[in-house]
Amino acid sequence: MNKKQSYYMQTDLIILFILFVCVSLLAIYNAQQFGQYNENFVLRQTIFFTIGICFVAAIQFFDLEQLYKVSIYAYIAGLLVLAILLVTPDTFAKPVNGAKSWFTLPGLSLQPAEFAKITTILYMSRVIAKHRSKFELNTLKTDTILLIKILVVVALPILLIMQQADFGTSMVYLFIAGMMIIFSGISWKIILSLIGIVGAAGGAVLGFIVKFPDLAKEIVGKGSAYQIDRIMTWFDPAQQTSNASYHFDRAIMGLGSGQLFGKGLKGIEVYYPEAHSDFIYSVIGESFGFVGSAFVIFLYFMLLYKLVTLGLNVFQHSPFGSYFCFGFLSLILVHVFQNIGMTIGIMPITGIPLLLISYGGSSVMSTMLGLGIIYRIAVEYTIQNDYLFK
Repeated sequence: MNKKQSYYMQTDLIILFILFVCVSLLAIYNAQQFGQYNENFVLRQTIFFTIGICFVAAIQFFDLEQLYKVSIYAYIAGLLVLAILLVTPDTFAKPVNGAKSWFTLPGLSLQPAEFAKITTILYMSRVIAKHRSKFELNTLKTDTILLIKILVVVALPILLIMQQADFGTSMVYLFIAGMMIIFSGISWKIILSLIGIVGAAGGAVLGFIVKFPDLAKEIVGKGSAYQIDRIMTWFDPAQQTSNASYHFDRAIMGLGSGQLFGKGLKGIEVYYPEAHSDFIYSVIGESFGFVGSAFVIFLYFMLLYKLVTLGLNVFQHSPFGSYFCFGFLSLILVHVFQNIGMTIGIMPITGIPLLLISYGGSSVMSTMLGLGIIYRIAVEYTIQNDYLFK
């Protein structure tokens, strides 16, 4: 292997990816033993990962400067696809649980909002990097301008996603925007003021839902009423008899029954809907016990650690790449915290998958697209570092 080829061998990222794939396929293999959908999810997930690897390979033909330039076009394309989804006939975009979030093609469903997360992070990174290069001296005025820019960038996809009645995905976008605001270096005076406003508004909405759940269901409509049930179940699981309570009870039962080492392959006994996707962490807990569950958290810790260190190291060479690392970190973090949190009862139940492990074409392929950009950033950092110490 020559020196140029060695730049493209990011061993730590490759090993992490292989471990995630192994965990994902083993967990899905166990989850599908109930035969809920009569499909071979392991084979389909393998195909999704293979397509994702092709995405990673394709991204390597672009350098960071080229990605910087095309980010605006990628962002606009993401918005256009979200808009097209809204006007697509139900034949090709069938609503699920009241949410019109997927293109339903023969043998495949695609969720544009998953891919738009990556394009939004990419363009947001460009906006922040460009602003920082233009205004080297931070002032209250320049920070306010940057804040408005970030909010506008994230508001457009959120508005389109809210039209799909997909509240959970919208919250993911808001979390990513919030983290990017912090990482962008905006004054803490502005950030604390924003936190106060958002916290007060969020508390008021939650208080209204808990106090007047029936009225809240009328306001959001029948298509989104189940989300109110999920919030109520989160506040008081013992008093709820909804589907959300059923999902919560089964998830906790499965996770706890695995004890220390789990029941092994094909040993799970607790049935719960969407075991291969939304509640894959419960399957891992029941199959491989506390040890297996802790190993999964360790894998995510290592991935997040890699993103933090890479983001910090690459900042001098490419602020754009650095901001993308932190944006992608935010995406992984919110998915992991929400998915595992809802499984153990500290977060309300949503349809947010456990990235790189849960079954799902759109989530796997979009995450691999993001990883492809991260891989390219790592390659360029390695090249730059090598030249620096020649």
